[in-house]
Amino acid sequence: MKLLQSTASPFVRKVRVMLIEGGTADQVELVATATTPVDTPADLIAGNPLGKIPCLITDDGDGLYDSRVICEYLDTTIGGGRMIPADGPARWSALRRQALGDGVMDAGVSARYESFFRPEEKRWDGWYDAQIDKITRAVDAMAREVDVLVATLDIGTIACACALSYLDFRFAELGWRDGHAELDNWHASFAERASMQQTAPS
Repeated sequence: MKLLQSTASPFVRKVRVMLIEGGTADQVELVATATTPVDTPADLIAGNPLGKIPCLITDDGDGLYDSRVICEYLDTTIGGGRMIPADGPARWSALRRQALGDGVMDAGVSARYESFFRPEEKRWDGWYDAQIDKITRAVDAMAREVDVLVATLDIGTIACACALSYLDFRFAELGWRDGHAELDNWHASFAERASMQQTAPS
């Protein structure tokens, strides 16, 4: 299997961290793929017509996307179901926390595009501010359930960790740690894991 990816993408990082934590990273080949909102390589489009990374090319040659589908597929086929609980409250908790982390990443990427890729004369401050508001509310929600993050290692935990690390990478000025000491402590500890160290963006 091949994972079309970029080290700067938080969604790619989520997939890679899950693979490392599950002990299956050696079963997926990483293929560096350069893409922007307005320039998408043909090989990525062939796997994902939306032109987004990550995109997993299975051994059968099929393209799978987005990161949630890829994680579910990998955890089911090679991961032994260790990162995504199969059923019950644990499953819905993990998937909801994944959605929360993914939402921070979505908002962060949208804000990044608005402030970096869009020509300055066309930028919309209201759009940027709305994305930052989403991030702020989501971080507050993570802080309210930090005890679950501390006690759990699953796809939801990984998504939240990758989301907070993306804020450090692209939005350090937001100061998400302010008023969130326990969340900061958890993230600092999680960031020391080999899976996070090996997937740090560049």
